[in-house]
Amino acid sequence: MLLRNKNVAVIGAGPVGLTMARLLQQNGVEVTVYERDKDPQARIWGGTLDLHKDSGQQALKKAGLLQTYYAKAMPMGVTMADEQGKVLFTKTPTPETQFDNPEINRNDLRTILLSSLTEGTVAWDKNTIGLEGHCGKWLLHFENQHTKTADLVIVANGGMSKVRHYVTDIQAQETGTVIIQGDVPQPEINCPEFYKLCNGNRLMAAYQGNLLVANPYNNGVLTYGVIFKKPEEWAHAYELDFQRRDSICAFLSNRLSDWDDRYQRLLSATSAFWVLPTKKLPLNKPWNKARPLPITLIGDAAHLMPPFAGKGVNTGLMDALILSENVTSGKYKTIEAAISNYEQQMLVYAAAAQLESANNEIEMRQPDFSFQRFIH
Repeated sequence: MLLRNKNVAVIGAGPVGLTMARLLQQNGVEVTVYERDKDPQARIWGGTLDLHKDSGQQALKKAGLLQTYYAKAMPMGVTMADEQGKVLFTKTPTPETQFDNPEINRNDLRTILLSSLTEGTVAWDKNTIGLEGHCGKWLLHFENQHTKTADLVIVANGGMSKVRHYVTDIQAQETGTVIIQGDVPQPEINCPEFYKLCNGNRLMAAYQGNLLVANPYNNGVLTYGVIFKKPEEWAHAYELDFQRRDSICAFLSNRLSDWDDRYQRLLSATSAFWVLPTKKLPLNKPWNKARPLPITLIGDAAHLMPPFAGKGVNTGLMDALILSENVTSGKYKTIEAAISNYEQQMLVYAAAAQLESANNEIEMRQPDFSFQRFIH
């Protein structure tokens, strides 16, 4: 096996990095995951994830974790409403579709993956700031001035990775859409009217270029996102105080001023906001940067894309599945050849996922957009 008596460093303990580590450990590979979070209790903010049958679930199946995912994930229906809170369409899961793409809390997914790894696999509080070749191995430098060595480095630390440039100089670009995410704890108490409107489903609403997507069940928190085209006056600077909850709430309340009071009360009940300009990592140029030692990218570090096709994490899990098979199957004579084949495949399917996301993004920003075409 290519990795016999070698050690692998995975940078980033997100779903993709942890799945990569699990798949390698199943094949007897020595692997360490380096994560900047202080400890495994660090809360991962953001909406739930849904793993698709033909991609993300395939990786978890190979990792022996699919049934555990099903046990923790929640099959969810969809309620589509207008800006006045009138329900236009409802779809509920059936016994035949309940496992197509059930939703799971990000922290729950991390717990499943961490529990599958050998104790001590993840090195916490290790923010990787640089790499260099040293005596035929990679030398990893961390923010706390510690160093570690590895024979192979797999970069899985997200779209804004600071070590991606060891593989490609391509930079992430904004796509022109902004997502403001909000959390409402105990929504049945803090925004009961909106919670009732959801009726146990994900809720979607769109009106005049403003979109709202909400999930009432995210480990006791209702998580939602308001999506809109980046205002022209924000071209050079975001004219919004991202640190002030009341400033963001007032901005959204004004933006959704024609919406029903149930939406307005959702905003006022929000405990915290995050403002996210959507970005992508273009894949129209080959990764031909010289690499002194084996290294590659997976997940958002490789192909960051907006969430408008639901394929970001699923594409990343496919990366982990293909790359792990390539470096452990015995099919390739060198690690570099195994990496090259993975990258050739990834640049094709990831570009297709990016294109689908981009097309959806353009359509979603139209004033007459309706979510109904997106509900399968």
